Formats: sequence, structure tokens, C-alpha cells
Amino acid sequence: MESKEIISSYSLSATEENREILRHYRGLLRALKQKMKPGDKELIRSAFEIAVQAHKTMRRKSGEPYILHPLAVAKICVEEIGLGIRSCICALLHDTVEDTDVSLEDIQREFGIEIVKIVDGLTKISTVIDTNSSQQAENFKKILLTLTDDPRVILIKLADRLHNMRTLDSLKREKQLKISSETIYVYAPLAHRMGLYNIKTEMEDLSMKYMEAETYKAIAQKLHETKRERTRFINDFIKPLKEKLQKTGLDFEIYGRPKSIHSISSKIKKKGVSFEEVYDLFAIRIIVNSLPEKEKEDCWKVYSIITDEYNPSPERLRDWLSNPKSNGYEALHTTVMGPLGKWVEVQIRTKRMNEIAEKGLAAHWKYKEGKDDESRFDKWFNQIREALGNQETNSLDFLQDFKTSFLAEEIYVYTPKGDIKMLPIGATALDFAFGVHTAVGTKCIGAKVNHKLVPISYKLRSGDQIEIITSAKQKPNAEWLNFIVTSKARAKIKDSLKEEKRQVADLGKDILLRKLNAINSVMNQSNQDELLSFYKSNSFLDLLYDIAIKKIDLKELKEFTVHGDKLIAPKVAKIIESKHDFVDGKTLSKKDTELIIFGESSDKIMYTLANCCKPIPGDDVFGFITTGEGLKIHRTNCPNATRLLANHAHRVVKTKWAKNKEISFLTGLKIIGLDDVGVIHKITNLISGELKVNISAMTIEAKDGIFEGNVKVFVQDKEQLENLFNHLLALQGIESVVRYDTE
Repeated sequence: MESKEIISSYSLSATEENREILRHYRGLLRALKQKMKPGDKELIRSAFEIAVQAHKTMRRKSGEPYILHPLAVAKICVEEIGLGIRSCICALLHDTVEDTDVSLEDIQREFGIEIVKIVDGLTKISTVIDTNSSQQAENFKKILLTLTDDPRVILIKLADRLHNMRTLDSLKREKQLKISSETIYVYAPLAHRMGLYNIKTEMEDLSMKYMEAETYKAIAQKLHETKRERTRFINDFIKPLKEKLQKTGLDFEIYGRPKSIHSISSKIKKKGVSFEEVYDLFAIRIIVNSLPEKEKEDCWKVYSIITDEYNPSPERLRDWLSNPKSNGYEALHTTVMGPLGKWVEVQIRTKRMNEIAEKGLAAHWKYKEGKDDESRFDKWFNQIREALGNQETNSLDFLQDFKTSFLAEEIYVYTPKGDIKMLPIGATALDFAFGVHTAVGTKCIGAKVNHKLVPISYKLRSGDQIEIITSAKQKPNAEWLNFIVTSKARAKIKDSLKEEKRQVADLGKDILLRKLNAINSVMNQSNQDELLSFYKSNSFLDLLYDIAIKKIDLKELKEFTVHGDKLIAPKVAKIIESKHDFVDGKTLSKKDTELIIFGESSDKIMYTLANCCKPIPGDDVFGFITTGEGLKIHRTNCPNATRLLANHAHRVVKTKWAKNKEISFLTGLKIIGLDDVGVIHKITNLISGELKVNISAMTIEAKDGIFEGNVKVFVQDKEQLENLFNHLLALQGIESVVRYDTE
């Protein structure tokens, strides 16, 4: 067999590269050792040989042989996701059909129908996922459609994405931004929902490394500097717990782990605190080896021992033992006051729960074998299938719905009879009503939450008990779309509004037929297209609706000419579009789109600075071609950056600052400190006098000995701003200085 010759040539070859490939292959076999059954080794070898042969002339951007990528993806599938032999074969072959001469028929002949279906699903994803011109939202919808066939497609795709993130250094900056933003926007939340917490965390950290490089480096450096101090604190915290737990006779392990850089950064932003003030930089994890029937009892026993030693924060108890998350996650979390007055998060799990927490979906199925009950994960899965069945949803709307409905954390609420219902965070009484039944949702006029009357827009919280109040006269209106979050409610409301629109549009249809009849024409497909084009309506239904509500009065119809039955619209001056992109009347040449240097070269192209993040020179930025407002410059850590980069990567323009000391940019500083005599004079003297920075506006509010000042200043670049920060922080009594985006 030809493939056997390939492997032997690899074995005999003395080149460093071939030895490297074989080393990775043997590493994969070692990872699979526990899962191997008779005949499996031959199948893996066959898949490896096919992949080696198919990719033999290909190299990655880093210069290494391409085959190392499928080998790495296969190893992630086995070691980090817990998948088996068939998934490993699919991972080895995942790029062969798209990139090489290997066909699906070849794979089916060699490995059978199950494997070919998964490889086909992965190929369908690959053919849409990395094209610059197509919208990421549409691609993502296609990925999710594969969920209905086999969830392993998604799991292998997550492994593929993780390896791409780990090897992102060799790609161009704009590609790094595009892939990172897609990852943080969709893949990390999806990994979280699949129960793959470690992969989700690593994806978030790696995305941040490229999107917010400076913040990432600063936090990583501080974590490194405080490692010894943290280790000492963890040991002091664990010591008394270990002694007490050993006396109980429980089989357990206890250790501390640092929080991810991304989660520390999120806390700093959300709480407006410094690194030193983030209290839970690490978590303590206790894993108990329990019998299935004693799991809950043992976890609560551990909780009791912890809270005997350290005082817990009552509002920080999370009981996912009684109510596991829909992705299968079970644990008990509490936050306690440890030594030195520091809050510490403690996570309590059994060995089985820990495997599900780390391996997610694969472990969930392993433990489910032989059980008949439909788990929460299966219910979640079925809800996704239902949402995917709604073909009319616009892709961007679908992606937004998917994120709020399926990737959000969930809450647990109760029906009047005490049955439990799971809803995404932010869900309202109306979402709950649609969750009960479409007929209940469409007729909902209010609700009773914990026996108190509330409006349909009331946001639910875990533990609420809800009773829905309906009326036969009620019907959905467009306002409802502003406060619902579930995909089902949104789809049903839109259906109802569309039906109502159709009834109004029927009146418009009668008006149009009469007008056409008056000019001896008819309503055929060709004439509908001509009218749609002339009136610039999105659909024929919209056109008829606009006619009915008199938004369009059809007076221009008399200017149309009629040939036989065919309508011909009057000629209007057409705007000729060239294949170039235009920004404020100037053409973006290929050279410009690759690199625009601001400042000295700003006369080459017009641009505006985005109001949402107010970039200044020195900030990490990208250009975005808007429709109608030309080129806008955003910071890569702008609140809107992830969405823009993930959904419209093809409209992103690579950008770079040039030094230009003649231009100043407005930015804001929030200063907090002790309200001491002369503090305002000290601040203004430093900014205007010593550092020669112009102040645009300044407001200071003082209360109970603390002052908060908002100062708007004109700076030339980020370097000057950081210099200003450092000087202000050096002033006595100044607690914190934070940049904010000016209005």
C-alpha cells in the first residue's frame, strides 16, 4: 500500500523535520492508549498516512510542515476535550477535503459513513469560515447547522480554533485582530456553553493578548511579581482546612489556581479598581472522590468545614449541586474571608463533577450512558435546533439572538406548580410566558412574581416563582422586541407582527392592482421586481405595506412606460459604482487599505475618530469602513470592536499612527482622592503649569472627605497621556486616575 511506504520513509528519514512529525504522531498514540480497542491503531495510522500524503507540500505561515496542525488538533481533542478514536481520525483529516485532492468518497471508502459525515461538516465550516468577504455571522449560522448532525463537529472545530490561537504569532496584525475578535465573540462563549472551561479561559486570554496587548502584559507581569506572595497566602489558607478535612476520612485533594488574565481584566474594568484591589486573583479548589449516592452530602460536609474555619459572604454562595447548569456543570462555590482580610473563592466538586467541568460535553455523555432522563444539556441542544429551524432570521440578528439566548449564563425560576424552568440571564416575564407556550406569550398582559403584580417587561431573578396573566384581547406589538432576550420569544413575536403586516399589506395590494389596471398593466413577477427596484423596498411585502399606510402614494406610476404587460421605470441618474472602496469621495487604493499612516499622511485619506472610544495617537487602533460615514478609527479595546471585527472583518483597514506634534486630541481623566485643602490648585498647576497640557473642562465634586474630578484635556498622544497619569498619581492624596471616553 502506498501509504505504508510513506510512513517507512518518515521512519528512515534522518531530517529534523520528519523526526518532529513522528514525535508528534507518537505523542498522539500515547494520549490515545487508554481508549484503543483492537483495530483502532491501524485506523489511526491510516488516517495519519492519508493526511501526511495529502499535506506533504503544504506549510503553515510559521514555515513548519502543515501536518503538525491536524496532529495538534487531534491531540487537543483527545487530551483536553476527552474525545475518542473516531473524533481523532476526523481531526487528522479535517483539512484534507478542502485543501487537497482527497475526496469525501475516499474517506467514506476507508473509514465509513460516521466519519465522513463529521469530516463533511468540518469541511462545510472551513469553506465559509475564513473568507474575508463573507460575513462572520452567516458563517457562524452555518457552523451551528452542523450541530443538528453531530456535536463532535463543533468540538473538533473548537480544538482547531484553539490551536490556531496558540500559533497566531506568525500571522499579520489584521489577521490576528480578526481571528481574536471572532474567538472572543463566539468561540469562547460556545466553549463555555459546551462546558469546556479551560479552553474557554485560554481562548479569552489569547484573544486579549492580541486585542489588548498592553493590559495583558501589565497583568501578566503583576501576576508573575506576586506569585511567591500568593503561594504563601494559599498555603496559609489551605493548612487548617487540610487538617480538618483529613480528620473526616474523606478522600480529597485541595489546591489553589490563579484566575485568568481576562477575568482579572474584566473585574478591573467592571468594578473600576486597580490590580491590587481585585480580591479574588485566585480560587481554591477542593475535589472529593465520592460514591455517586454520597456526592451532595460530601460536598456540603466540605462546605461546613470551610465555613467553620472562615466566615462566608452570604450573597456569594452558588449552589450548582441542586441546579446544575445546562452545560452539565455541577459544583458548590462560596467566597470566604481568609487571612489578612482577603476574600477567597472556594470551589467544591467531586471527581466526576471535575471531569465534566474540564471535559464538558464528552464527559457529560460518558456519565449519561445507561440513563434515560433528558438532561438540561439535551434540552438546551433541542432549543438550538428549534432556533436554527427558523430560516427567515437575518444572520446578524440570529448571531445576536444566539449570544443572548444560548451563550448567556442561566437563571432558574419556578412555575406556580413548583416546576423549574431555565432561562438566560436578563430574561423577562414575557420570555417566561413564551417559554410556557406561544399562545400564552402572545396573550400575556402581566405576571405575578412571588405573588406580586409586575409588568411583562419585569426582569426575572433566580428563585422567582411566576404566574402569567393573559387576556384574549392582547396581541404582540413591536415594543415587545425591546425587552425580550430568548430566541423563541423573538421569533414568535416577529411572526405575529409579520402576519399583522400581511393583513395591512392586503389593502396595499388592492390599491396597487387598481393603479396598475388604470395604466393597462398587471402584477406579474417582472413588474414586481421593477417596482421594488424603483421604490427601493426590501421586499414586496414592505412595498405593499408602505402603500397601505400611505408612505408610498404611487404618483410616479404615471411616469412608467408599458410595453405589452411589462412596466418600465422612468430613467433616473445612476451612480456608477467602481470596484474600489470609497471613503469621503476619495478612493482607497490597495496600498492604502494595507497601511494608512495617520498624522503626516492624513491628507491622503479622510477619516474620523469614533465617538464610542475616542482614540488618541499611540492607542492600538484599526480603521473601519462605515456605510455613509467614511472611515472611522476605533481602539482595539473599544466596546464595539469585537462585534465589528467579528462580523465585518472585510471592512477593516490596517492603521498606524505617525508622530504629529501639531495635532491635539481630546480625552478625559477621572481623578479620585482625598478632599484636602488646595487639591484642585495642585491638580491644575501640575496639568497646565508644569506639564503644559491644555484643559478643556473640569468638574470636581466632593463628599464625605473624598473628591471625584472629571478633567477633559488635549493631548498629542498616548505617551503624553501616560506621563500625565504618572505625575498625577505621584501627588499626595490622589487615589486613582482613570481614562474615560469624553462625550
